[in-house]
Amino acid sequence: LMAATLAYMEEKGIADRIASITFFAAQTDFSEAGEIRAFINDRTLDFIDVQLEEHGFLPAKSMALSFNMLRENDLIWNYVVDQYMLGKQPTPFDLLYWNSDATRMPQKMHTFYLRRMYRDNALVEPGAITLDGVPIDLRKVKTPACFIAAAGDHIAPWKSIYKTTQLFQGPIKFILGGSGHIAGIVNPPNRVKYQHWVQDGAEDTLPADPEAWLSQTTEIPGSWWPSWQTWMEPFTEEQVPARDPAAGGLPPIEPAPGRYVAMRADD
Repeated sequence: LMAATLAYMEEKGIADRIASITFFAAQTDFSEAGEIRAFINDRTLDFIDVQLEEHGFLPAKSMALSFNMLRENDLIWNYVVDQYMLGKQPTPFDLLYWNSDATRMPQKMHTFYLRRMYRDNALVEPGAITLDGVPIDLRKVKTPACFIAAAGDHIAPWKSIYKTTQLFQGPIKFILGGSGHIAGIVNPPNRVKYQHWVQDGAEDTLPADPEAWLSQTTEIPGSWWPSWQTWMEPFTEEQVPARDPAAGGLPPIEPAPGRYVAMRADD
């Protein structure tokens, strides 16, 4: 969506409204989209259309199940064994709680996305997709862009994400983090966890082959966040200090994140 918006803004002559853009585990070229392509064919798309017609949206559970099936040993069967067969209580895991907070996908948007982008890979073809009468051409995007991928990502493979570096024309930074689709992105520096890779030397000579890029990188221990912040600084005109909630007109009720996160829908 953001890539298409940038191309749209270029055609409209308003791209300078955005100083820089960062893509987190996001694909635009779906020619090598990973194992999820096993579900993207006319037969499964027709089945999804039936669900969409029934509800007006794709149920969140259907989307979550699709991704879980890509890692069925970790995300399905181990829970069947531990909880159903052995009667164990599930171990609290913050990222999986967050992962289960799924979102329904609107019918028209999801149908368009699956057929025109995932199946047809039309977003990378100049003019193949038109938004509000404007042909979309990602090769015209000049906005400075940073692409952050995760080495173990089973939903958006890092080599698939890397392909966009060969489309955009502006300054580009590519950072490869350790771990997977969620943990590889949500990895603050204070955790001192995983690692990341950045290219040695100039970023304006990103090779077409992602393996060639990897061979030119340096592995840095810890989170990718500091490397990203260093890249962001030249595009940041003003540093905004952190807000002190206690200094506002309303007194704080309680420490973050608040009691609502522990509430259940049936309470």
